Amino acid sequence: MVRVFEALLLSLVTLALVGCGEPKPLTVNASSPPAGTAATSPTATQPAPSADESYIATGPVVVENQVDVQAQREGIVFQVFGDTGGVVRKGQLLALLDNRQLLAEREAARARMRSSQADEKNWEAESRVAQVDLERAEEMWKSQLITKQDLEHARYKVVAGKYEAEREHESARNVEAMLQSLELEIEKTRIIAPFEGVVGRRYVRAGQKVAVGDRLFWVTATAPLRVKFTLPERFLGRIKKGQELEVSAAIAENQKHMARVIQVSPVVDAASGTIEVLAELIGPAGNWRPGMAANIQIDGGR
Repeated sequence: MVRVFEALLLSLVTLALVGCGEPKPLTVNASSPPAGTAATSPTATQPAPSADESYIATGPVVVENQVDVQAQREGIVFQVFGDTGGVVRKGQLLALLDNRQLLAEREAARARMRSSQADEKNWEAESRVAQVDLERAEEMWKSQLITKQDLEHARYKVVAGKYEAEREHESARNVEAMLQSLELEIEKTRIIAPFEGVVGRRYVRAGQKVAVGDRLFWVTATAPLRVKFTLPERFLGRIKKGQELEVSAAIAENQKHMARVIQVSPVVDAASGTIEVLAELIGPAGNWRPGMAANIQIDGGR
């Protein structure tokens, strides 16, 4: 019994000694972050893009001559000569408005002009006759063969003849101006191509009535082809006139071409922070057409 009591007492003492021991501190290796977390510094930032990186800009292929041909007077389309896709030369007739009334008025004006010119010549002759009569009257007055009133009558006749000749001269000029105005109106009935190119669209047909300002045709040149695009303002001063750039068609990267910068905007657009650049394609354009989208490669280090 004594031995059992001693063994129980020894066990209690042992447990008390173990419970009074100091706990061992937990150590964590700072160089090995927990799995699934990224070791990031609160002050770390992403690196800024280098100025030497290439930049790809996008812009349309344009031409300088591209315009809607509009009607300059009201009328009925008499005949259409140009059609969509047709190649035209400068001054080529695209359509004709009904001008029969104007042609008749022009013939009448020409007749009036001929009549005025004849009257002008007649009064010039009358004026010369009156001058001769005045000279004869002055000689007769010196010889006392006529009265003073007869001499004054001859003088007045000369003056009147000069005024009549001037009146007919101005009348002839007025008719000439009217004729010229009719010629201009007739010219407006002839719808012509303003420059060499192709007819992009046709808006009218024969028999259609048009008013002043109505669109009749859309004519566009086919050369020289240019690319218009914008660049960030950091390229201001690094892109210069005469610089050559590589451009490629947006729908076909293998269709590459060289272009020369012909214009650089001297100011920065405050709304977008960009500058506008215009470059002209060098050499034959090949399959390139106005309106296509192009990619322009800019070397940042240039």
